[in-house]
Amino acid sequence: MLPTPKKFFITAASAEGHSKLTAFDNALLKARIGNVNLLRVSSILPPGCEYDPDLEIPEGSLVPTAYGSIVSDVPGEIISASVAVGFSENTFGVIMEYSGRCTAEEAKAMITKMVEEAFATRKMNLVDIKVAVTQHKVEKIGCAFAAVPLWY
Repeated sequence: MLPTPKKFFITAASAEGHSKLTAFDNALLKARIGNVNLLRVSSILPPGCEYDPDLEIPEGSLVPTAYGSIVSDVPGEIISASVAVGFSENTFGVIMEYSGRCTAEEAKAMITKMVEEAFATRKMNLVDIKVAVTQHKVEKIGCAFAAVPLWY
């Protein structure tokens, strides 16, 4: 069993590659998590988890991560990915992730609405939101990626 994470950061990046997988990998590298192993998790930020924008995670680590990504091989297509963390007053937070064939502005609007809905559904007071978003115009094969890596 993994311990409960104590720190997190938010990140978003996009990149090109010679294949869909290398485009994804290149976006991970630009997002500062290309040399770790992502364990995809759902969307709850543990109580007391602290935001650390300079967090460095050891290479090869198993990293619980909520993320959204999209890969496209349609030249000229606009793709975007976004994540948001919603904070409550004194309990857990909620993470949402989104990706689609849209602009960064549309992705940011969508992710913000998703966090607001998640808090309303839980009948929790939303006190702050942090958002990361990236937009990419595909040249050959591109990826847009946004994530919330959690660490100990």
